[in-house]
Amino acid sequence: MSPSAKKWDGNAMSQNDMMLKDTVIVLDDQDNIIGSASKKESHVFNTEQPRGILHRAFSVFLFDESTGELLLQQRASTKITFPNVWTNTCCSHPLHGMEPAEVDTPEDVANGTVMGAKYAAIRKLDHELGIPSVQLPVGKFKFLTRLHYWAADTVTHGRDSPWGEHEIDYVLFFCVKNKSELTIKPHPDEVDDIKWVSPQKLDEMMKDSSLLFSPWFRLICKKWLVTSWWKNLKETMTTDEHCDYAAIHEFDPPKEHLGGKGKAGPLFEEKQGDESKKQGAYGKVKIHKEPMLKQLSHIDEVFAAFYFLKVKPLKSNLETPFITETFDADDLAFCDDILVKVSRSFAAVIRQLPSSMLVDILIFYLVLRALDTIEDDTTAFESNDIKIKHLTNFRKTALGDPTWTMDGVGEGDEKLLLENFDKCHRVYAKLSEKSKSVIGDITQRMADGMAEFVGKDLGQGTVDVEQYNRYCHFVAGLVGEGLSRLFAASGLEKKSFGGELFLSDQMGLFLQKTNIIRDYLEDYVDHRAFWPQTIWKKYSKTGELGYFTRQEDEEVQERSLQCLNELVTDALELAPDCLAYMSKLQCKQIFRFCAIPQVMAIATLDKCYSNNKVFTGVVKIRKGTSCKLLLRTNTLDEVHDTFYQFSEAIVRKAMAKRTMGVVDPSYERTIKACETIQELTASGHNRLTSKRRMPFVLGGLLMATSLGSKYIPIDFPGMKQSLLLLGIGILSFGPYAISQESDLKDSNAL
Repeated sequence: MSPSAKKWDGNAMSQNDMMLKDTVIVLDDQDNIIGSASKKESHVFNTEQPRGILHRAFSVFLFDESTGELLLQQRASTKITFPNVWTNTCCSHPLHGMEPAEVDTPEDVANGTVMGAKYAAIRKLDHELGIPSVQLPVGKFKFLTRLHYWAADTVTHGRDSPWGEHEIDYVLFFCVKNKSELTIKPHPDEVDDIKWVSPQKLDEMMKDSSLLFSPWFRLICKKWLVTSWWKNLKETMTTDEHCDYAAIHEFDPPKEHLGGKGKAGPLFEEKQGDESKKQGAYGKVKIHKEPMLKQLSHIDEVFAAFYFLKVKPLKSNLETPFITETFDADDLAFCDDILVKVSRSFAAVIRQLPSSMLVDILIFYLVLRALDTIEDDTTAFESNDIKIKHLTNFRKTALGDPTWTMDGVGEGDEKLLLENFDKCHRVYAKLSEKSKSVIGDITQRMADGMAEFVGKDLGQGTVDVEQYNRYCHFVAGLVGEGLSRLFAASGLEKKSFGGELFLSDQMGLFLQKTNIIRDYLEDYVDHRAFWPQTIWKKYSKTGELGYFTRQEDEEVQERSLQCLNELVTDALELAPDCLAYMSKLQCKQIFRFCAIPQVMAIATLDKCYSNNKVFTGVVKIRKGTSCKLLLRTNTLDEVHDTFYQFSEAIVRKAMAKRTMGVVDPSYERTIKACETIQELTASGHNRLTSKRRMPFVLGGLLMATSLGSKYIPIDFPGMKQSLLLLGIGILSFGPYAISQESDLKDSNAL
């Protein structure tokens, strides 16, 4: 034993002794050790420390392999904090000064060993439950992940409770072949009762209002235990599929455990700012924006923004007679307003559709957004079975019952949508039978697909590319199919267009994969990631998806870009099918509706390619770039030109990296994907390049004349300035003002 190590004997100490003598490991919110405190000091809640002092803890879950049962304990009534509550097998704290040492380093966490936490678990299992250490080989403990939570013990001590927990908790699993192998002699000052339970029995107990459960156990149960770790116990214990060493999952307590003597409110909402408007992790991570001065330096984009916003904005067809005479004004106003709130900028793209199908697409979007809100909410439902039932019955309830609404699900505007869904239904009810049939069919199939993924542990992404594609099909490919069928049903596209299932699916996958690539960090923070493990594990040295967030390490930077570029390339390979889809459209407004998200996607892929900022926040194209792209979606040539230019930009970046000696395993595949895009779009690009020369030549000539000509009469004051401004205007607006020939037809002509 080292000179500084303490001889710890829990049997010789009272609860008060341990409160004063045990020295816990004090942390910052990144699990870095910053000091020590007595157990009492760290658990006191008051106005100076409303949530106590953040410290390290562990939670052990001990299973009987033969029955699959979990051992629970009921904390003794003599415990100072959280007495009488049922909880997992053992919960306590690693301590400073123990032998063997119970202090783990960041390296111990990164490689998953955490021997300190495991030794602490052995010590406390012996103390609390009387299980001899010889029956608990340290090598059989499985470290899964960490959670940062806090909770005031208001249930025991009232709303002004002076006690609570604030911990970064290490979750440890341990299995025995049969419970008969264990010697269990609970310490009466620690444990009032024990019980071996199956998942079904635990569910019954948690529904019993007469029983209390610890807040940390409830959080772990709801997030992982029943739906993932316990359900797949053998896989959990024998593989690393359910291990997440990089993340520290953050949880505020159940509402009844807010408060305490320090009147503490939600911690993580405070850290994340105002997120009431969006669901999930949207808004919780940094958005990388270019400085305003740099944005303004792109003069063409500044003029494009002005031209789009002031000269040629997207036209809204919501006020056309057909719509105002068919649908209730108040219900439609709600649908339009909530569309703006939940679709970000996509509302304007929907509004420019022909009036004969605008509302059909609007309602289609809102129905699927409502369904998606149910799928995204990981805390509203008592069990996954209940959530699955709501998903699979959504068509029957939401689209079948005119009065159906749902409370308490989702956040912000998405929550508002569900709470007022009856207004959407009244608009839906007045759509054509063909449209209602399409919306109902796609809704049901999407719901069934979402149900398939409920309960899957997506903290480390999808298992493989097949599952990745399958998820994208359910949430986006089916949307593409539904849109194609609605286009055909409207009569504005050929009837056969509704059968373009493959191209419709590919178009949806292209958009969804782009979003998933861009939203790496948001999804990872939200514990629902989709990057396929068969791709990212080739590049993660720790076998964790969170490995890529460590961008201060040069090797991580290199490996993360290799992973990112493979995923970008995978998405780029879908572009030819997207171009083929758009080439089949004949209605100008429908073409633009489809083209706008496609050009935004190819621009986003260019922005993400070889960009380390993907791993530290969300990268987005400039608003000026967006306006420029919006103006260039009137013809197939314009779309081809956009795809050509961005694929060319990706090639330039790839080649530049290659010249610098940077190794990228996907290089050849990336070049091939971009060259394929360029071959398909070269004709349109060349035609447009030729037409763009005229305004550049004329504008340049006028500017040169104004600045350097001696032939302008001096008796025309302001002539030079006028020519200069005219030249700048032609250079800036000319490319957008040129009329492009197109085979597309306005909806009125179809």
